[in-house]
Formats: sequence, C-alpha cells, structure tokens
Amino acid sequence: MELTTTVGVSNRHIHLTKETFKKLFDLEELPKKNDLNQLGQYASIYTLTIKNGERQIDNVRILGPFRSYDQVEISKTDAYYLKLNPPVRTSGDLANSEQITLIGPKGEVHLSSNVIIANRHLHINSKDKEKYQVTNNQRVYIHIEGEKRGIIEAYTKISDDGYFELHLDTDDANAFLLKNGSEVKVTYEV
Repeated sequence: MELTTTVGVSNRHIHLTKETFKKLFDLEELPKKNDLNQLGQYASIYTLTIKNGERQIDNVRILGPFRSYDQVEISKTDAYYLKLNPPVRTSGDLANSEQITLIGPKGEVHLSSNVIIANRHLHINSKDKEKYQVTNNQRVYIHIEGEKRGIIEAYTKISDDGYFELHLDTDDANAFLLKNGSEVKVTYEV
C-alpha cells in the first residue's frame, strides 16, 4: 500500500509526571503554550535545563499532559554533546536507558534511566487502522524525494489520540532536508 503523509519534526523535549513537575516548579498545573497535532497533547510554557556532568542544554520544552513516567527525548547530536549514549526506543520503553539531571526553578531531579532517542514513528489514529490495514509497531518505509532523497524505516504507533503524521527527530529531518509539513510517501505490505 502507498500513502502520503506530512512530517512532524520533533525537537528535544521532556515528559513529566505530576510529582516530578511539582518538585521542579512547586506548582500543580502544567500550563499550555500551544497545542500539538497529536490530539490532547501540547507544548507547555515551561522549559527545563537538562544536565550530564559539566554539560547542559537549557530551555528544553516540557510537553503535556502529565504522564505516568518521566522521559527525556533527545537527538544523537544532543547525546554527543551531553556525552550520553541513549538507546533508540519507543516512547515509554525506558529500561536501561540513560540518566540525566533536570534543573528547574525550585530544584533538581536526577533521573536514573529516562533518556532515549525516539524511534521514527508514524502516528495513526485507532479509528483508522482498518482503513490503512496496519497493526501497531508495523514496519513501514518512508520515501523521501528532493535534493537528499532516500528511503528510511519507521514504525506505526496506533493510539486513540493519534494524528496521521510521521515523527522524525531533528537529526533525521536535517539529514533529508525535511521540515514540519514536508510531504513524504509511506509504503508497506498489507
């Protein structure tokens, strides 16, 4: 099957539990800056500093709503700078991942196994899985046209809040000269 979708470029970001947010900000609510394409998800007005040893990256956006786990998603370029080696994983698969310190206005929180590089994934809404004839975590191929054309693999991520969009981190997007809203073709076996 062949489909066309748009690209959502995912910069480094943080997902937090309410408890961790409270430790870092001494607040109860995570205010919204703007909505994301994925239904019910948003960028918060708040950012944190992420730190490993002497290296740190400031102004890393917190995404809402709160989750049941803390997770920091970075690119490989960020990982080189921070001297980390996080695994490429699906969101929430944090076992034996990397550690990081979060620095907020009210203190610091050390996370022992919470840093990943997100795998490339194609969001699909649960209502559309029959229409597209896909299963969760199915391998698909992304055909990129243009000056730096190529084919890469991604995996489907089916959820009730899914918005049909391919998510790539900044390294993947830059390697193929893609930006938010770029169109790509998706092929897979039915």
